Amino acid sequence: MTPSWINRLHTWREQHLSERNLVALLALLVGVAAGLAAVLLKFLIGFIGHLVESTVDVTQGNWQYLVFPAVGIMLSALYVRYMVRDNISHGVTRVLYAIALKKSRLKVKNMYASLVASSMTIGFGGSVGAEGPIVFTGAAIGSNLGRVFRLSPQTLMLLVGCGAAAGIAGIFKAPIAGVLFAIEVLMLDLSAARAMPLILASVCGATVAYVFTGYNVEFFFSQSEPFYASRIPFVVLLGVFCGFVSLYFSGIVSGIETMFRRVNNARLRYLIGALTLSVLIFLLPPLYGEGYGAITHLLNGHVNEVFDNSLFYSYRTTPWCVALFVLMLGAFKGVATAATNGAGGVGGTFAPSLYVGCMAGFFFAYALNMSGMVDASLPLSIKNFALLGMAGVMAGVMHAPLMAIFLTAEMTGGYDLFLPLLIVSAISYGTSRIFTPYGIYARRLAQRGQVLTHEKDQSVLTLLSMDSVIETDFAPVSPEMNLKQMVKTIAQSNRNLFPVTDAAGILVGVVQLDDIRNIMFRPDLYHRLYVRQFMSEPVVRVLVDSPMEQVMKAFEESGTWNLPVVDSAGHYVGFVSKSKIFNSYRQVLQRLDLIN
Repeated sequence: MTPSWINRLHTWREQHLSERNLVALLALLVGVAAGLAAVLLKFLIGFIGHLVESTVDVTQGNWQYLVFPAVGIMLSALYVRYMVRDNISHGVTRVLYAIALKKSRLKVKNMYASLVASSMTIGFGGSVGAEGPIVFTGAAIGSNLGRVFRLSPQTLMLLVGCGAAAGIAGIFKAPIAGVLFAIEVLMLDLSAARAMPLILASVCGATVAYVFTGYNVEFFFSQSEPFYASRIPFVVLLGVFCGFVSLYFSGIVSGIETMFRRVNNARLRYLIGALTLSVLIFLLPPLYGEGYGAITHLLNGHVNEVFDNSLFYSYRTTPWCVALFVLMLGAFKGVATAATNGAGGVGGTFAPSLYVGCMAGFFFAYALNMSGMVDASLPLSIKNFALLGMAGVMAGVMHAPLMAIFLTAEMTGGYDLFLPLLIVSAISYGTSRIFTPYGIYARRLAQRGQVLTHEKDQSVLTLLSMDSVIETDFAPVSPEMNLKQMVKTIAQSNRNLFPVTDAAGILVGVVQLDDIRNIMFRPDLYHRLYVRQFMSEPVVRVLVDSPMEQVMKAFEESGTWNLPVVDSAGHYVGFVSKSKIFNSYRQVLQRLDLIN
């Protein structure tokens, strides 16, 4: 039952606020709330991380790295299993799923559950990012606030995007990147008027972060080495390299997480994941947590400090050891990320993609300088290329080149490298797009046909469900019925198509009125012909849970106007027709304000 105060609030809103003003006001509230959530999450991660790291010695390997990550994952897993009792991993993917199939509805507990779980996971060393959880949190804030005011599905979708954008803006202090995240990653198609709430929320999220944490950028970067036009060919090569690195990162994360899902025993999953993560962090300490410290070191040319806490500390001045160490960091970050999530931790792949990109860009420039392929008097800037690599790999992993460009520039202050950022991001994205049409977040949903895209036709089909278009008012007939019984059934029906089912309800054929019209009025055949003799095999059957895009493809290939729908066991469910789909298609278009 709806509380009375909500009814009074709804009545007041209808009397005093227009829809447009209400959405603008809610966007501001969502932006502030998501910004506060981002500040709180960063504080919790930093507080726990400081307590943990205060016990380690930077000049040697530390056994604590074998224990802390495992403890963090255990605490997160227990919290999720016994208190949240819901799957809250892969926050961005779940937001995409809610937008596509759940009318942008997220649970109330999603507004805080990810904050608690991810702070424990990352604070104790889990090798994941806080961005996925904060996007999930911000989107949940927007969804639940919109539902209080009983907003329409399309407006609710906009508020979900506002919350996600504000979360990104707050966690990175990057308002432009927050807006672009909603457009490129969440794939919201917005007009100029509807983009305004998104901008308001994102600016509010970043402003809250500035107020509480200062006006410093996320990663301090000082461009002490200028960028020369003669370096553009190397930037192009870096773009291609980052494209393949992004494919490797996405593939290794998805592959390992799939392996973990196949392990049915939760304790075994935890043991495998926690052991893998702990060993990796013990051997390669920069994999600890989000890894922002290592990124900052490389962006400022402090290469030797990347070896802190490591068994390889004494090799920090050997060039080939530096190259190999950084290469290993980039190669194993995806493994550590997948192991963290697979074991039961909560975190995203946003920060890991930045991390891998920084390592890739640094390694690219460092290796070329060592190889002698570059003029020794004018070597490639490892600082600049580390920065460019961050944008390149993110663009390839997320399939969001504009967001990658502005996010990298906003959180580092590296605007002087805007041209090479454009080049490397565009080429990396193009390289990745050749091999896969979706970014890492949308890939899981795309495999099931459950993701929105910027193509309106495909997006509308995604929003349609089979339940809404299946028609069940067809009269089933039995294969053993004779022609007289068939004619009687036809007389009582207003359809010209009849499913033929056996005693178990399995669809065995169909009878079309046109196919028997010439024998319907021949009484001499009434007791001589049976349905099994004149029924026909359906051209194609569609499953009741088939994606609508697959159904439309079946219509196109079969050339028919109606298709029978069956369940996984072959039982008859109903028919789906083109006319019904077209009518529903137009209704969804109107609901989303895509047509007048």
